[in-house]
Amino acid sequence: MSTAPPAGAAPPTSDIEDLAKGGRTNFFGFLLRLAARIPFLFIAGRIYGAEALGRFAYAVIVVEFAAQLATLGLRRGLADQLSRTERPHQHVVVDGMLVGTLASAIVALILASVPTMMFPNSAINGLEWLLPLTVFALVWSDIALAALAYRHDIAATVKARSIVEPWTISIAALALSWYSLRDGLILSYVVSMIAALSASIVPLVRSYGIPRGWRQRPSALVTLVRRNLPLAAADAIEWGSRRLDIAILGLLFQPSIVGIYYVAQQVASLPQKLKTSFDPILGPVITQKLGEGDKPAVARQVRQVGFWIIAAQAGVALCLGIPGEAVMGLVGPNFVGGTGALAFLLAAEVVAATAVVSEAALIYVARKRNLAISLAMIAVQVGLSFVIVHAMRRFGLPVLVQAAGPALAMSIALGCASIAKARLLATLLGAPVSGWRWALVYAAAPAVAVGWTMTLLPEWMELVVGIPAILGVYGAVIWYRGFGHEDRELFRMRAPPAPKLAQEI
Repeated sequence: MSTAPPAGAAPPTSDIEDLAKGGRTNFFGFLLRLAARIPFLFIAGRIYGAEALGRFAYAVIVVEFAAQLATLGLRRGLADQLSRTERPHQHVVVDGMLVGTLASAIVALILASVPTMMFPNSAINGLEWLLPLTVFALVWSDIALAALAYRHDIAATVKARSIVEPWTISIAALALSWYSLRDGLILSYVVSMIAALSASIVPLVRSYGIPRGWRQRPSALVTLVRRNLPLAAADAIEWGSRRLDIAILGLLFQPSIVGIYYVAQQVASLPQKLKTSFDPILGPVITQKLGEGDKPAVARQVRQVGFWIIAAQAGVALCLGIPGEAVMGLVGPNFVGGTGALAFLLAAEVVAATAVVSEAALIYVARKRNLAISLAMIAVQVGLSFVIVHAMRRFGLPVLVQAAGPALAMSIALGCASIAKARLLATLLGAPVSGWRWALVYAAAPAVAVGWTMTLLPEWMELVVGIPAILGVYGAVIWYRGFGHEDRELFRMRAPPAPKLAQEI
């Protein structure tokens, strides 16, 4: 049974138009984040060095994993809660914030009590005790941005995640390098999280207002937690699959190797941000169509967004991977050895696109089976990582080659997960969901040829001339050979339809 949308919800429009609009907005945020991430990596690599960067990377991964658990799946599950309830949306958001706060307090207390979880190979200095408190900032910010995304306010996510957070950490890292080359990176992370939280809470209050009349309802909170547990586990596993390699490296290699790999991971994670460009809008659109019982529309959404993401990620992977040595060399000469890991990580992002887009629907229609596939993927990734690294050691391969083993294992595990999740979702929806098209191969072939030619040039020309040339050739072919009418919706800019909607209402 369908009901009228609650007050404050976004008016219904074409789902593909909504997805395209949200993707455009957050893609702009991706470009801004790219522009801000490069200065941070340059500062971290050139000023702080690989060892300090590796120590920072391990600590931040532990804290962010704790925050993923404490969010309890509300980053994606809040849209489902808001679409089902008849309560004021302000009250539902406050419930989510309260649940997140309680969970954050538990995990932050654990981290503060056992700091060796964050710093297994180094001593703890005074201000580093602040790091577990960033769990609260991460959780509150994620929930606030999820609530804003339900109302299709993607600009808030772009501002908080792509402008405020990355530029704050870059500026703070440079400034704090004068204070301490050992702790400056960690302290700059704390500052950036506080800034991002402020940029998330202010628009939340403006959009939803003050939650007047809210009262604590323990039964509602328990229901909220119980309903979101499978989603929370899926979120933690999906996030962990992209960070587990760092944790494994921290156990097998010295901090300097972890620091080099971390730079490769940060560069490779840029294409992943293209996928997250659609996260804030894809969840609400899918929940609305599922509420209407329109499964073919959900399959069409997954198929469409899947192709957009694969096409974009493949293009970015080519232009970052082919001149990989020059890209890694920007951070410092010592980081060039991470080029092999960069190649595997970029490939992993492309093969993972189908899995992550399929999961956007599976978390609503088959949470437990989706979770089972994700757990199997993690098990494969962990097992393969240790097997590959130990096999490389037996053959006497260089340390930096061994360090690429976890990236190779992740690529294989994510590829298997993509196949399994796409097949499951296609069966449940009764329609194909894969975004794969042969036009991707037609576009990649000439781009690879151009990229190989550019590697013959000096490194600065590889970056200045080669990257635009690779992207230009790939983009031209995919536009004319791969994009149809609906695909080009992503690039169409329309005037706001508010007057027309007002007349219809």
